[in-house]
Amino acid sequence: MQNITATLINLYHVCHRELWLHANEIRMEHTSDLVAEGKLIGDTAYDRRADKYTQVELDGIKIDFFDPKNKVVHETKRGRAVEAAHRAQVRYYLYKLRQHGASGATGIIEYPDLKRTEPVAALTEADVREIERWEGEVRRIVGLKRCPPVLDKPICKSCSYFDFCYSSEP
Repeated sequence: MQNITATLINLYHVCHRELWLHANEIRMEHTSDLVAEGKLIGDTAYDRRADKYTQVELDGIKIDFFDPKNKVVHETKRGRAVEAAHRAQVRYYLYKLRQHGASGATGIIEYPDLKRTEPVAALTEADVREIERWEGEVRRIVGLKRCPPVLDKPICKSCSYFDFCYSSEP
């Protein structure tokens, strides 16, 4: 299996079907206005950030904005609809940083539209065990021979995979 990325960890917390599809190279994000809007917010909300922070690539993940002096990951998100997945993604970044010697790193999830931030604390040993469990579950789901079933939740209506998932549904 490919490296587990923070995107796969995020999708694990949102929808196992989307996780499986994404990991198996079935991508629909290019058709989503919400995905495009999120990228635009990430690129423009803090336009001077690239001058101040470092981009870090580790084991197939890419952290766009890391403050190495204070050991803080900055992640920008559009809205708060899937907060648990956002927190999981940043926690995975912290996990990867810890594996590469940057223990004690923390995170900040920034929601420019809401003018709010959410802190993400440094990982505990219990957090590390939980993240390792996530990795095992991601590997299990990605390794399934068949795509997991449709989630059929309100969040599905705004998903870039909506037409794909519901094209044969009555």
